[in-house]
Amino acid sequence: MTTDAQRRVTEPVKDAGGGRSPYERDRARVLHSAAFRRLAAKTQVHTAGTDDFLRTRLTHSLEVAQIAREMGARLGCDPDVVDTAGLAHDLGHPPFGHNGEAALDTVAAACGGFEGNAQTLRVLTRLEAKVYDADGTSVGLNLTRACLDAVSKYPWPRRPGRRKFGVYADDRPVFDWLRQGAPPGERRCLEAQVMDWADDVAYSVHDVEDGIHGGYLTLGLLLADADERAALCADVAATYSGEPPDYLGQVLMEVLADPLLAPLAGYDGSHRAQAALKATTSVLTGRFVADAVAATTARFGPGPHRRYAADLVVPRSLRARCALLKGIALRYVMRRPGAQGRYQRQQEIITDLVRVLTDQAPEALDPVFAPLWHAAPDDAGRLRVVVDQVASLTDPAALAWHARLVD
Repeated sequence: MTTDAQRRVTEPVKDAGGGRSPYERDRARVLHSAAFRRLAAKTQVHTAGTDDFLRTRLTHSLEVAQIAREMGARLGCDPDVVDTAGLAHDLGHPPFGHNGEAALDTVAAACGGFEGNAQTLRVLTRLEAKVYDADGTSVGLNLTRACLDAVSKYPWPRRPGRRKFGVYADDRPVFDWLRQGAPPGERRCLEAQVMDWADDVAYSVHDVEDGIHGGYLTLGLLLADADERAALCADVAATYSGEPPDYLGQVLMEVLADPLLAPLAGYDGSHRAQAALKATTSVLTGRFVADAVAATTARFGPGPHRRYAADLVVPRSLRARCALLKGIALRYVMRRPGAQGRYQRQQEIITDLVRVLTDQAPEALDPVFAPLWHAAPDDAGRLRVVVDQVASLTDPAALAWHARLVD
């Protein structure tokens, strides 16, 4: 067995003589996990359950996996490794999307904060029920080293000045294990880079699609108002891109002048309009993938490439276009009028749940988490278990728990 295919706990060989590969098994384990099922009722951008057209964390994860699989296959990556990474990358996200993530980070300060990607590692290697080691400790889904490394978008612990990170302090042993064989430093494997770009592409293109369908944004506003274009570019520079606003403004004008976007100007929700919208998003996605594959192949050769044999090359203008689409969703969908009151209420719900569960644990915890609370060595460890409990909840479950425990 190669180092990449190793699991933290050795398991008996299954289907000897022609069965599934270790990475196919990893993909199946994620697909059949409880955490993956819960993504169906977790917010992507719009609150889960508010509109049957709009995406949830589950549909977003399926789309990321599909984009990553095809892009990785073109580069020579093992398709099941990048597919698994795409399916698993958001398993740690809490109720209410990034808004819930921010609230949990605040209330979890005493135990090291909260970050969705670090929580994903915790779900995969500890919280999901699948495999135990010889000492009776859960090792979660016990995925291979290659797949765990491919899920690691931010392979470093929390540090000052860095908003994103990929591992909590008490999960450092498994993190060090999965990073064995990686070059010194914080370089990500190619499969993680492919998954991350697939996530950006799906996030940017599909959230704009959802926003246009929901009537939250019209591209005509940007075409007509130079001040509005400047404000958008300032938002993007502050949130999604290190590029200066002037450069983003140039790229934005190129995006708005693209004939591909013309059919979206008069979107009315009809069947024909939906077909035109879908055609636009399909072409945009294809461009983002093809241009990155072409640039990577031009630098590193035709491959096959996997693990640390190459890095994904995303041209500057392509990355700026993606960031601008994300900024459009941020400015006109997430920050739309009336949204702030709902976001504040969601943060109050998360904060209340952590406070009440801290007071009422372990009795108020699920049977999965109560033993972990008893085994925690100190207050910080017990707080982490409470945060794990809240993070595991779907949006409807968080509302129901709040109604039962708080209201």
